[in-house]
Amino acid sequence: MFTRQPLDVVVVGAGVVGAACAYYATRSGLSVAVVDGGPVAGGTTGAGEGNLLVSDKPPGPELTLAQLSAALWHELSEALPAAVEYERKGGLVVAADERSLATLTATAAGQAGAGVRTTAVAPHELPELEPHLAPGLAGGVLYPEDAQVQPALAAAHLIRAARDAGAALHTGRPVTAVLTGPTGAVRGVRTGAGDLLAPAVVNATGVRGGEFAALAGVELPVLPRRGFVLVTEPLPPLIRHKVYAAEYVADVSSASAALQTSPVVEGTPGGPVLIGASRERVGFDRTLSVPVVSRLAEAAAALFPVLGTARVLRAYHGFRPYLPDHLPAIGPDRRLPGLFHACGHEGAGIGLAPATAALVTAAIRGEDPPLDAEPFRPDRFGADAGGG
Repeated sequence: MFTRQPLDVVVVGAGVVGAACAYYATRSGLSVAVVDGGPVAGGTTGAGEGNLLVSDKPPGPELTLAQLSAALWHELSEALPAAVEYERKGGLVVAADERSLATLTATAAGQAGAGVRTTAVAPHELPELEPHLAPGLAGGVLYPEDAQVQPALAAAHLIRAARDAGAALHTGRPVTAVLTGPTGAVRGVRTGAGDLLAPAVVNATGVRGGEFAALAGVELPVLPRRGFVLVTEPLPPLIRHKVYAAEYVADVSSASAALQTSPVVEGTPGGPVLIGASRERVGFDRTLSVPVVSRLAEAAAALFPVLGTARVLRAYHGFRPYLPDHLPAIGPDRRLPGLFHACGHEGAGIGLAPATAALVTAAIRGEDPPLDAEPFRPDRFGADAGGG
């Protein structure tokens, strides 16, 4: 059973975003409980590659959020154990032809104007960065600030650090209701094991964010966007950066529900190479799609011919929490006092988790946010959405 003593915050969701919210809220002096119907990192976090990217975001609110998060991840890498496998390896985006390169170069120029470090890479310079790349590419752009982390371990260690500072963790406890008081404001959540009382509840439920919002009586149109990842056998160090085709950026920002694939390849400290990326809106269909897996393998081998003989040990999938305008929902919901959202990050939740948590914690405490939070306003959706 739960303690009857009221808390300051209940975080619903023990993925990396919820873990980061618990970590930063606890560090700020708030009493926190995290509750999840499954285990820590049991959803999208556990199926992620661990990308911490600025390279795939055009100038605008999400890039600003990613830049803050990149700085916070660097701080966290010094505070958390080495087991989280934080690597500031850099990202290399490559273009197959001159048209693709022109688009990539224009995007990079805009990002550089927003403070992102970028370096143009000529075709003859590509082998110096990635010796095993296929020949004949038109060029690329190097993003030194791109990094990687092991997402499940990062979530687990963030939760552990929050618990060490006094937070409580309740896994295997699905939330069945959002409780409100006589004034209509949030006063906690209900689970099968009892109630957790707090004047602030954070929706960090990822792809289930819309369902949790509906439980609270508000609309948040989060949809699942399925993606597959291939994992090769352990290989000698072959790939130095996170490498992906320029078309990946367009796929990220696309609103299409149809299948989209573009090669994304990166090594890991343990030796296996991770291969993505696919995107499609097929609900929560967990069927293994052989055509998608085949397309990913072929595209990776075309980008890195050395992978053509590597064995794929397994393929797994996850669901990205998609919102129609491609911006996460972060902060207080003005339709229900005491309800805060931290979801809808699509494929960027791992990278954006620390900055999201910083915004949510500031909002709960009534403090000024570290950046303009208005673009992420959760109540921007629905028939009763107000203006800025």
